[in-house]
This record gives sequence, structure tokens and C-alpha cells, in this order.
Amino acid sequence: MEFRKATENDIEEICLMVKKAITVMNQNGIPQWDEIYPTKEEFLDDICGSHLYKGIIDNQIAVIYVLNKWQDEAYSFANWSYTGDDFCVLHRLCVNTNFQNQGVAKKTLAHLEKQLRNTGTKAIRLDVFTENPYALKLYEKAGYHKTGTADWRKGKFLLMEKIL
Repeated sequence: MEFRKATENDIEEICLMVKKAITVMNQNGIPQWDEIYPTKEEFLDDICGSHLYKGIIDNQIAVIYVLNKWQDEAYSFANWSYTGDDFCVLHRLCVNTNFQNQGVAKKTLAHLEKQLRNTGTKAIRLDVFTENPYALKLYEKAGYHKTGTADWRKGKFLLMEKIL
């Protein structure tokens, strides 16, 4: 899998991929995303900020993710192990439905963790929907630990962290 930053030329493929992923999540009883979040505008903002990455397999976007320092206010109440400024927050990790159950998310986490270590980042933070057993299992197996919870529009989310 080849990783690189997404561009505005990718936006339609990304939006279609996310729409299909939302359909599959809903079919699996995971009402995490919808027409309100995430939006095309949010992805365009991520692209403009150079925060949106894509993984390519066979000339298709297989996965996307966002890395930046933005945190919701609820993050301030978590019990973070790393309290310095050299952290990054992972947002909107989404695997194309054509590539699910093939280890793409696991490989993506390994890649982005290496990417961040190489830039001197000390920790990764994220939130994960408590009704998404696949994401919970992914992050727990990858060594992320719970630091708190947040209650948002869709329900309860775990705040998680991994020291790099």
C-alpha cells in the first residue's frame, strides 16, 4: 500500500467511499457516521490543511485518515499519559468497503505511527465509538489505552492514547 496526502482531485472518490462505509456500518448496527458527520466540507478542510492522507491499493483509495493537533473540548478531561505538546490526534480513519477485513487498518496504523515517530511525535490520541466493536478491537490490539470518555451526539466514545 502506498500512502500520500490526499488532494482536491480525490474528494469525490473519498466522499463515495465514506458513503459506502456508512451504509455498511449501519447494516452492522454501528450508527457512528451519517449525513451530518463527516462532510465533504470537513474533508476539503482537511485537504487544505494538508492533514488528510490516503492509502492506495490497485489505483483505488483503500483507506483515509486525518492527522492533526485538533482536539474536541472533551479531550481536556481525559487522563492522558503524555501531557506535552508533541502529540497528534487521529481522526476519520475509514477503510474502503472493497478492502475491509484484509488488514488495511492495521497496516495503516503501523504506517502512521512510524510516520509520526519519524517526526518526533511522542503520542497519538483518538476517540472511538463504543458501539464499533471492530474499531475498538483494532485500537486495543495496536496498544492504545483508554484515557477517558466523551458523550457526543451519536453516543459514548472512548478517548484513547498510544505512547510512541
